[in-house]
Amino acid sequence: MFGFMVALAFIAANLLFVKEMKRKEADGLLSSSIINVMKGQKASLNDLIGNGIFGFVVGYKIGGIILNYQQAIEDLPDYVLSLQGNFLSGLAIAVVLAYLKYRDAEKQRLPEPKEVTEVVRPYQHVGNMTFIAAIGGILGAKLFDAVEDLERFAADPIGVLFSGSGLSIYGGLIIGGGAVVYYAHKKGLKLVHVIDACAPGLMLAYGIGRIGCQLSGDGDWGTTNELPMPEALSFLPEWMWSFTYPHNVNADGILIAGCEGKYCYELPIPVWPTPFYETIMAFIIFAGLWLFRKKITIPGLMFSIYLIFNGIERFFIEKIRINPDYNIFGMKATQAELIAIVLFLVGVAGAFYVVQKNRTNDH
Repeated sequence: MFGFMVALAFIAANLLFVKEMKRKEADGLLSSSIINVMKGQKASLNDLIGNGIFGFVVGYKIGGIILNYQQAIEDLPDYVLSLQGNFLSGLAIAVVLAYLKYRDAEKQRLPEPKEVTEVVRPYQHVGNMTFIAAIGGILGAKLFDAVEDLERFAADPIGVLFSGSGLSIYGGLIIGGGAVVYYAHKKGLKLVHVIDACAPGLMLAYGIGRIGCQLSGDGDWGTTNELPMPEALSFLPEWMWSFTYPHNVNADGILIAGCEGKYCYELPIPVWPTPFYETIMAFIIFAGLWLFRKKITIPGLMFSIYLIFNGIERFFIEKIRINPDYNIFGMKATQAELIAIVLFLVGVAGAFYVVQKNRTNDH
């Protein structure tokens, strides 16, 4: 369920990103580029190796899942991110994909390869940027999660890095976002308009991702909440106030009577359902960004506002979450709180800078 919601988050962000990139192009803020492409060449060694590596990874995992179905299906995310798989199936798919790449190039091969020009519109880069964000995001999420709990990482570094659980949202945002910015810069896109275009989609994706956290019970829940639900909220389901996360994927808590299988645990004491609260807040922030996106015309202001509200939301939700604290100059704060403060300050500074710059340019 968590993996499905993460995939849905990327799809939603991609669709909104494309829409905003097209709008900014229509407004004259982003422009197309002309690239030179060689047509009719034979397949390069790099192309064949790239296809082969991709085929090996896919075949290695799919073959492993098929041949070890019962083991893999018990915890599919863990299996996919582990080093387990089947070498022969990986090798077979690698050869097939490399051969298909070779055959495709041979069909289009010309006696004399020629150079042609192609027009690339800004939104056509979004697919590549989404893919880069996904890969960089996963790597960053795992890295920041490892840093957040160094004792756990030191005890089992391979297990931490190659497990399906333990992902830091901010790690994914920073590393994945940085990779996208680098890509956009290399392609000659105006960065300020690119980051403005992706801001609403990022917020929506964050909210959708938190739905996955809530449904799967991946450990992103809050601190203990044994307070009775206020009378004013009594019309709401109890789980919106406090929740024990039955059948959570972390297998945390106590065994559920009569349950058989891997996911048969629930917390002994109810906690704040913080992923649900974050989803609501993220959707509200997204709605505000999306509704006012055409009125926020100062370049860079949209992304600055996104950073400000992202920081505020995460800082306050950390007050009722169970992340480990860092001790800094006698003050305790979680990794997410520290990053949230930085994002807020960067957002405020960025907003002040772009507004002042716009006023100067107007004069």
